Amino acid sequence: MTFPEADTPPALRRQVSKLQDEAWPPDCASAPGTFAHDPALRPVSMLLVDGDTVLAALDILSKEIVHAGQRYRAAGLSTVVTRGTARGQGHGHRLVTAARAAMADMPLDIGLFTCDRPLRTFYEGAGWQWLPGAVLVGGTPADPFPSDRSGFDKVTMADFFSPLGRRHRSSFPDSRIEVYPGGIDRLW
Repeated sequence: MTFPEADTPPALRRQVSKLQDEAWPPDCASAPGTFAHDPALRPVSMLLVDGDTVLAALDILSKEIVHAGQRYRAAGLSTVVTRGTARGQGHGHRLVTAARAAMADMPLDIGLFTCDRPLRTFYEGAGWQWLPGAVLVGGTPADPFPSDRSGFDKVTMADFFSPLGRRHRSSFPDSRIEVYPGGIDRLW
């Protein structure tokens, strides 16, 4: 099921919030169930549902970026999560594969996101490509949040959806890619 994040039915949204809170416990500054993306990133929620139970969920965030002097319509995966009792059954793979296909059908040039290094092969199995040496720079220009910061062990994954994206693919590995999603979604 796919919805603009704000239009996700409340019962499903509550389940997604609970899964997100389990995966990324709220800090002292936020209450459980209050996680939300910056509306400026046009969040789209994708859910894998069995009956009325959310098995896996993710969000797609998008914005224009400029890289190596070229403007791109970009999007990335965010908050990919699978219900603990449903892990290891292929639900996450199915959802991430469907998200990649959905993004390929959007008016996008490129898909970009980071993941923990051990998850690289999971995302490659869903059709994403590893960008060796690439660093996503999130946050804002005044307060950057790079994916190679101390304590992180991230890799950058991508796919190139448009002729423009494919033509400039070689500019992305071994580079710093300024995504700057803002202060809410510091790194999508």
